[in-house]
Amino acid sequence: MLDDSERRFFRETDPFGFILFARNVENPDQLRALCNELRETVGRDAPILIDQEGGRVARLRAPHWHEWLPALEQVRRCRPADAPRAMWLRYRLIAQDLRAVGIDVNCAPMVDVPSAQVHQIIRDRCYGLDAATVTRNGRAVADGLLAGGVLPVLKHIPGHGRPSADSHVDLPRTDAPIDALREVDFAPFKALADLPMGMTAHVVYGALDPDRPATLSPVVIDVIRREIGFDGLLMSDDLSMQALQGSLDRRTTGALAAGCDVVLHCNGDMAEMEQVATAAGRMDGAATRRADRALALRHQPDTVDRNTLLAELDDLLMLGG
Repeated sequence: MLDDSERRFFRETDPFGFILFARNVENPDQLRALCNELRETVGRDAPILIDQEGGRVARLRAPHWHEWLPALEQVRRCRPADAPRAMWLRYRLIAQDLRAVGIDVNCAPMVDVPSAQVHQIIRDRCYGLDAATVTRNGRAVADGLLAGGVLPVLKHIPGHGRPSADSHVDLPRTDAPIDALREVDFAPFKALADLPMGMTAHVVYGALDPDRPATLSPVVIDVIRREIGFDGLLMSDDLSMQALQGSLDRRTTGALAAGCDVVLHCNGDMAEMEQVATAAGRMDGAATRRADRALALRHQPDTVDRNTLLAELDDLLMLGG
């Protein structure tokens, strides 16, 4: 549960929402109580986010929650025609898990199109090996989450599928020409640009801005808004990742000045959180309108029979195997 300093900080800064990690998770009852306390602290139905892709990136794990295959492995085990349905089932079930504990935003779909050299931290999380397959399966992921009353977050805009570096520890870069980026990397994001929330990539795109990663680049974010057509709430990836340089306040003001609506800070360090909150200030203008539009899509899901959905998913995987 929250300590006194955390309660005071959240009351005073009133963040747009919260993001949870494995360190915050013990069991369903504890997690439900934490979500309730977070919302009570700010006095409103604030969105609570998590990265629950399944596979490599999963904050909810056994024994209390289902263990999922890596996304690319699941896609490979299905017949191509069945993969979108299998991904819908997977994320409808994930949404059920999340809503049961009070979480209403999931940082998925991840529609990066993997190149041969992409870092493994991205590759096995992908939904296919080409833009068309990734797009079809990414739409199914988003639809499964929305059907379950969970808002999807489209990531990592405008594409994290080419660099061989891991942005948690280094600054990834691609110097692919703009035509190649448009044909492959941007395509799934353009097709899913209607989704309510998105997350930037800490990646330098040399053809657009050779000096700054997307999160800090007005040029790249203009491409995200105008060419890709994404007009949802745009959040940065975690500002504490080592891909970014400089102080946390400079990263914060840089991301917001570039065109991000909100910033994510994810390591839980109080001094850093205070620095980011002070630099960020209050959300207003277009960011507030996008946030309100996104949150208005939250709804109570229809009841589904979990065992029936799991059985259907197992049948699809067996057929593909």
